Amino acid sequence: MNRKKKRSICLLLLTALVTLSLTGCGQKEKDAGEKVVLNEVAHSIFYAPMYVAIEEGYFAEEGIDLTLVTGFGADKTMTAVLSGEADIGFMGPESTIYTYLGETDDPVINFAQLTQRAGNFMVARDDSDFSWQDLKGKTVLGGRAGGMPEMVFEYILKKNGIDPAKDLTIDQSIDFGSTAAAFSGGKGDYTVEFEPSATALESMDAGYHVVASLGVDSGYVPYTCFSAKKSYVNKNADTIQKFTNALQKGMDYVAGHTPEEIAKVIKPQFKETDEATLETIISRYYSQDTWKTDLILQQDSFTLLEDILIDAGQLSDYVNYEDLVTTKFAEEAKK
Repeated sequence: MNRKKKRSICLLLLTALVTLSLTGCGQKEKDAGEKVVLNEVAHSIFYAPMYVAIEEGYFAEEGIDLTLVTGFGADKTMTAVLSGEADIGFMGPESTIYTYLGETDDPVINFAQLTQRAGNFMVARDDSDFSWQDLKGKTVLGGRAGGMPEMVFEYILKKNGIDPAKDLTIDQSIDFGSTAAAFSGGKGDYTVEFEPSATALESMDAGYHVVASLGVDSGYVPYTCFSAKKSYVNKNADTIQKFTNALQKGMDYVAGHTPEEIAKVIKPQFKETDEATLETIISRYYSQDTWKTDLILQQDSFTLLEDILIDAGQLSDYVNYEDLVTTKFAEEAKK
């Protein structure tokens, strides 16, 4: 083979390798999708539709390369959003109200609502018929003052003619994650628990029982929403729409499948929890209509949230719904 022909073949091979390399890079970049960092307030079975969307690949289908980070508190999640560490936050919408009232130039706005009920339950030491009046003169292990779980609890007490400050003792000295252990150790007559702690107490075979759902008794409260800085939403409207589309698919799956099927799908997110317990917890949330069928944060729900904040002394007046809520993405995802 002459030198000229050899050089031509080498050039052809080199060109083919470069083309293949570039094609591979382009494909990899395309497959990866657009990177979005989501900071969730907590990692909880309460948020099952979101985990369904992750495990069923709905975000990937929409071209979203999602990174999920747990903030362990609304204050930390909001800080991550404000600092740009997270693109989207998942937390109670009351946090967006507090930030807005801080007169920020770039408010954090809510674009999708996931849960429409509070996710905590009243646990008693026996299974006798329960009435909210039974709490009078008793000690209840409650939540942090000013936190949404505690505000919802006190809102229910007032609805039932009970003065939280005078008619009972609410022990707020115990850390959020330690109330179940304190209760099983003998503290309090009742305790307010999220899952899986409520089910864990029931399964101890010590006579403990869930006797009331704060989600049912408080009404349809927009307990958790997805939000982002207004500037991010404006600059990344297409990304927000794709993100919301993926969430809606998760909502649709949950609405159309049994607790057993949902438990199997989200099991990878909760490796430490057996499927039977997952199914029990999902059934409890399912039966009380915890999850919406769409992601639209309605004005009446937002107003109820403000009623609770005002009642708790955390808010002096109502804020403008349109300033902190956009429904266009959720409405489009529903179509």
